[in-house]
Amino acid sequence: MIDFLYSIDVAIFFFINHTITNPVLDLVMPFITDLNKQPVVIVLLAGVISWILWKGGRQGRIMIAVLVVTIVISDQLNSFVLKHLFERVRPCRALEGVRLLVDCGSGFSFPSSHAVNNFAGAFVISYFYRKQKWFWFSFASLIALSRPYVGVHYPSDVLVGGFIGVGIGFITTSSWRYVTKYIEK
Repeated sequence: MIDFLYSIDVAIFFFINHTITNPVLDLVMPFITDLNKQPVVIVLLAGVISWILWKGGRQGRIMIAVLVVTIVISDQLNSFVLKHLFERVRPCRALEGVRLLVDCGSGFSFPSSHAVNNFAGAFVISYFYRKQKWFWFSFASLIALSRPYVGVHYPSDVLVGGFIGVGIGFITTSSWRYVTKYIEK
């Protein structure tokens, strides 16, 4: 059964990594997959966070605090516990013929930290700003899709990572609600 599921994962991986490719996506997807390393994005993100802290009121400050706690938890849990629990080798190291558009990375593949962190963040932001949920979940999905496209993750890595991220976002926002309910009493 595991071999059958792996063969489906590999088939979908090669569909994303080979079949739906084009020159425009070959330029865009590496940029999207490494947004956190782009100087322009870092400056914009710092500006948005500063603006939210300054003009976002109490809700904005709370959202930033819950978001930071959520990302720290999701990243540490995934990077230091889950990836070492599963020890799945990246497709760019395990398969022949992978179109590798970025550095393969030295860590394990499952689950994708990009997916875990971005879906956890999307959940938190969507909790505080419900009207923006489609934007943030679409953004997280695009980043997740970029990972198999550039050759560094299997589709199941990002799919499961997305579910884990949503779960962590749910737990942190629920914990925040629980704590604030007792602080306000």
